[in-house]
Order: sequence, then C-alpha cells, then structure tokens
Amino acid sequence: MSARGRFAGSAALSLLLLWSAVARADPSALWRIVHERCVPNEAQHHDPAPCTLVELSHGAARGYVVLKDRVGATQFLVLPTARITGIESPALLARDAPDYMQDAWAARSFVRRRAPARLSRAELSLAVNSIYGRTQNQLHIHVDCLREDVRDALSQHRDSIGNAWRPFAVTLAGHRYIARRLIARDFAGVNPFRMLAEAGAETRAHMGDYTLAIAGATFGDRPGFILLADRADLPRGDFASGETLQDHACAVAR
Repeated sequence: MSARGRFAGSAALSLLLLWSAVARADPSALWRIVHERCVPNEAQHHDPAPCTLVELSHGAARGYVVLKDRVGATQFLVLPTARITGIESPALLARDAPDYMQDAWAARSFVRRRAPARLSRAELSLAVNSIYGRTQNQLHIHVDCLREDVRDALSQHRDSIGNAWRPFAVTLAGHRYIARRLIARDFAGVNPFRMLAEAGAETRAHMGDYTLAIAGATFGDRPGFILLADRADLPRGDFASGETLQDHACAVAR
C-alpha cells in the first residue's frame, strides 16, 4: 500500500472512531427531556418548561415541542412528542405523517425574537442531520440563522435552482450539496422528507445517510424555499450535517 493509501486509511479509521465516540454520548437525552419533563409538565401544570412550547392539541402521537438549544443565542429545536429516531424513520414518509417541517418553520418566530436585528426570510433556516452528523436519536430540527456565506451563495445561484434535485453550483461549508426549489409560503401540505426520498431509489433506501437543510427564499415576488441535501462520506470527513450551514451566533442579524 502506498503512503497516500495508508494515510487515507488511517484518516478514515480516525473519523470512524471519532463518530463512534460521539455516538456513545447519551443518545436519548433529548427524548427524556421531551417525554419525562416537557410533556408531563404541560399536561399537568400548563407549563412547557424546560421547553419553550409544547403543542399537544393533536394528541401526543402528532404533537411537538420547541426547545431552546444550549448552543447559541438564537438556536431552537423542534422535536416530535412521538418517538421518532431521525431522518431515517419510515414514519416521516407516511402518507399521514405530521407536518414537522411546518411546525419548525413556524418556530422561526422564536429565533426572530432573540435576534438583535430583523431577519429576512432568506436568513432563516432549518436543518436535520444524518445519523452520522447527530448525537441524539430523537428527531430534532435545528431552527436558526443561516451562515452569511451560505446566504450569499444561495442568493448568487438562486436562479439556477430548479424544481428537481440537481448538484448545487458551489460547495457549501466545504461540501457538495444537491438542491431544488419549492415555491410555497410554508410547508402546509408539503413533506420535504418525502421530497428528498423521491430524489431517487438510492436516496430513499439510504435516508439515514442524508442531511436535509432548508433556507427561506424568494423567487421573483413568490415566497419559497431552497432545499439542500448531502450524503455522508466518512472517509472524506463529511458527516452530512446540514446544521453546519447555520450560524448559531447569528451574524446575519448584526
């Protein structure tokens, strides 16, 4: 084996060991916060603490919570009250799947309240990491500001994004994404997880390898979204973490 091959193999092994160490952290911590604290506190005392919001109007099987993340001033998480491990869950592709992305987009109001200045639609984002890019085995959607460089790249190449998944023109946070647009004010009646699964048979069969990130956008005078997806490539150091497209310091609001 050449020196280059040995180095690549060593780097890949180091990355796999790193991911394994991260995965050994308590992967149910978020689930316990939701299931053992937020939901019972709301049901018994009409107090969502330690969550910011608990929505049970549709029943525990379809409800969700909004939780302030410990990282950053503006980052919030939206989590189902049902046990759903992550992006790989078949429950997210079901015909009657709850509109969790709609709930997450509505939660942008909490981000805006904490931001030091007004945030435009194009500066807000949602992200779900792959199984390799997360530490928790409860679906959680990151809701926060978009990185300035990502916002600028999306704006510059917005007109090249069509209605089908295609490779995005440039790298984002050092990784290659595929992208497509969605013309819609919100996600009512739209399932972005299913839209990603419909990118192809390979994608649908390996949903857990993918991250899904969404940025608000405007196409002409029509509100919409830019959907971005990336597949994990551990030997190349790509854990498929769409959260890296976000800025938890929310510099775009300064």
